[in-house]
Amino acid sequence: MNVASTEVVTKRNNCIAVLRSQKGISRRTLAEALGVNYQTIGYLERGKSKPNLALALRIAEYFEVPLTDVFFRQSGNAEAQE
Repeated sequence: MNVASTEVVTKRNNCIAVLRSQKGISRRTLAEALGVNYQTIGYLERGKSKPNLALALRIAEYFEVPLTDVFFRQSGNAEAQE
């Protein structure tokens, strides 16, 4: 991952938009697959909302990746240092 990508992920604390883009699907398509409103996906991608555990697990399962590949904190993140 390049530096610019790391900064974006650090700010948002998730890779949903990246995974969605790699899979070539819209927010609406992902939302329908997960049983949520498409606006929820936007809020999650922008870091305006955090999913509950059940939704986080469904997202990871949908993309067939470990939960830590979707949601993680960089060591430079101020919250992680507290």
